[in-house]
Amino acid sequence: MSEKKNKPADAVANIVSLAKRRGFVFQSSEIYGGLNGCWDYGPLGVELLKNIKEEWWKFMTYRDDVEGLDASILMHPKVWEASGHVENFTDPMIDCKQCKARFRLDVLGDSINEKKKEKALAELKNDFKDDASILSKIENKIKNPGDDDPFNLLLEDEQVGKTLLSKLNCPQCGNANTFTDARMFNLMFKTFVGPVEDSGSVVYLRPETAQGIFVNFLNVQSSARQKIPFGIAQIGKAFRNEINTKNFLFRTREFEQMEMQFFINPSADEKWYYYWKEQRINWYKSLGMTEQKLRFHDHEPEKLAHYAKAATDIEYEFPFGWGEIEGIHNRKNYDLTRHEQFSGKSMKYFDDESKEKYIPYVIETSAGASRSFMAFLIDAYYEEEVNGEMRSVLRFHPRLAPIKAAIFPLVNKDGMPEVSREIEKDLRRNFKVFYDDKGAVGRRYRRQDEAGTPFCITVDTQTLEDKTVTVRDRDTMVQERIAIDQLTRYLSDKLLA
Repeated sequence: MSEKKNKPADAVANIVSLAKRRGFVFQSSEIYGGLNGCWDYGPLGVELLKNIKEEWWKFMTYRDDVEGLDASILMHPKVWEASGHVENFTDPMIDCKQCKARFRLDVLGDSINEKKKEKALAELKNDFKDDASILSKIENKIKNPGDDDPFNLLLEDEQVGKTLLSKLNCPQCGNANTFTDARMFNLMFKTFVGPVEDSGSVVYLRPETAQGIFVNFLNVQSSARQKIPFGIAQIGKAFRNEINTKNFLFRTREFEQMEMQFFINPSADEKWYYYWKEQRINWYKSLGMTEQKLRFHDHEPEKLAHYAKAATDIEYEFPFGWGEIEGIHNRKNYDLTRHEQFSGKSMKYFDDESKEKYIPYVIETSAGASRSFMAFLIDAYYEEEVNGEMRSVLRFHPRLAPIKAAIFPLVNKDGMPEVSREIEKDLRRNFKVFYDDKGAVGRRYRRQDEAGTPFCITVDTQTLEDKTVTVRDRDTMVQERIAIDQLTRYLSDKLLA
């Protein structure tokens, strides 16, 4: 057997093709041409997504110091004023006057090839050759960009950004010098409650699930009789009116978050920040994600969000580069303090042990369910040559696999279909299983390999004699005989491993 290695573009294209072919993900409203940045999860996709969320929920809430919550998507508009989203949740946007395409200024450089960027930078330096201070700034940003793209840093610079932009062609239509000045664009979706669309009825589709947790902090703490330190977790939809969506499921306008806010004594913030960093990266590893494709990306102090004391991203190495799949943040007491100020309700907690009253600090873990889905899907995808044929397989951890087992009769006669159906009926009480009697067994194996099904059960002639079946392992392709009455236990043991 030999493994086939793909180029990054090929790898993403293969995943998108497989995702549609096997029913993981479809483009939303496809029969009408689709809606950019919106996706539908098909039969296998909805199972994989559900399994990811269930594993997260068990890991995060099946402990004595974390409670669950499901807050409303629509909230009082003052929530978003208090959180800073109305004022600060913006991206710099530019338009092409010619083709009307819109771009985020801070990532425009990602759409320009290297040769064109080098040419534009050379022209920029020439324009400012007589201004030593600006020329020094340009050189410094190029040589010391930190974790950022130096070209994008220069595009955002107040002194040189506009000049640099004038030297670029639109990535969409190719015309030169057609960009508008940058303006800030709020990413929240605005809507209205009630029959009258006026300023008094404005509400927003939530851009994050965290604020629903913060406003319910005292409700959960008192009703669950929790003491600090404790957390509140929830899974739910969030919406961001992204200027540009890209990379399949990586950046979309509608997505699902898996968030937990852990409330602590301010003096213990570093301890819990590092604790949750390790807990969260180990969760991905425990579900089979390749360790070498995971890393922490710590935010530099000057790059921190307005609410954060410290922040790190858990990044996965996608075919298009490293990308965030989860953020861990020390949010201090920013959110609770703001909600206390805007609502007039005290958010202070009385600590029985220290006999002091304080507004807790918060350590946040914020994972994207959709991005986790994409990372697990890409990480599981594998191609190899077996007996002169290519085999595509999704090597999901068994607990994540959409289908746990497939049942095949070797042939559609001699009582094998009837026995197979009985096995299917019995296993379906505990597992998501699939019955397939179409085509050669080898072809059926290949279909299940692409679906990520860890075990295939074949009823054959020997089954009718000794009530055993062949169980084939997806990854090793090794087969073993298992008694029919031991199948449930066999699968349970494998899924708990």
